[in-house]
Amino acid sequence: MPTPDLMAAELTLTGRITTASNATFLGSIGDVTVVYKPIAGESPLWDFPQGTLAHREVAAYLVSQAFGWGVVPRTWLRDGPMGEGMVQLWQEQDPAQDAVDLIAADHVPETGWKQVLKGRDENGRMVALVHEDSPALRRMAVFDVVVNNADRKGDHILALADGHRHGVDHGLTFHRDHKLRTVLWGWMGDALTADEEDGIDRVSEGLHGELGRNLADLLTAEEIESLAARCARLRLEGRFPAPSGEMSAVPWPLF
Repeated sequence: MPTPDLMAAELTLTGRITTASNATFLGSIGDVTVVYKPIAGESPLWDFPQGTLAHREVAAYLVSQAFGWGVVPRTWLRDGPMGEGMVQLWQEQDPAQDAVDLIAADHVPETGWKQVLKGRDENGRMVALVHEDSPALRRMAVFDVVVNNADRKGDHILALADGHRHGVDHGLTFHRDHKLRTVLWGWMGDALTADEEDGIDRVSEGLHGELGRNLADLLTAEEIESLAARCARLRLEGRFPAPSGEMSAVPWPLF
């Protein structure tokens, strides 16, 4: 069966994702399953301009493409049943895998996992927030620093059966001020790998070419300048940053 024209073919809604804070729908374009977030369904926020979240999601995809790591599934802007919005290819998770988890604090594995924080659950038991120690998740953490992701929850990381990890829900990105809130703090202070440095260089170089031109339709000039500055700072420091500022370093809820 031929692939439908994802920009022009009819987008049919098949359900609503009720756990999302903004209007989010499951849909189909021909036989292709997609997620659709109309701009008209975006909830107002005090710190992000109204009606810009869909544009930020598409900008995150473009930066992901520049990195070359496939962090963000294909994402684009198009018209839909509720007007223009973000459309993203649906990704089927592997229910047997969790890239981020809450486990008993005395059961954190010695290898293969990174502990982010400890706390007590609703029953008073000590638990630990952990994430896997994998190249795929390290790349996502680098991506989040660069795009200034203010909302990397555990459920925004999709574990695929083949070991790939996709990040989704990137509406709260590219703010000119420091907003990094993430569950992926396990490599804090660790040196970047050559592969990670090369990825940052590709984004920096792209800002002077096609990437920069495409982002100009989605972000403000000040936001793009801040993006370039984050790339330069991360490349200069050469290691994963630590939390800074007075705001929480992790999103809430964590998942």
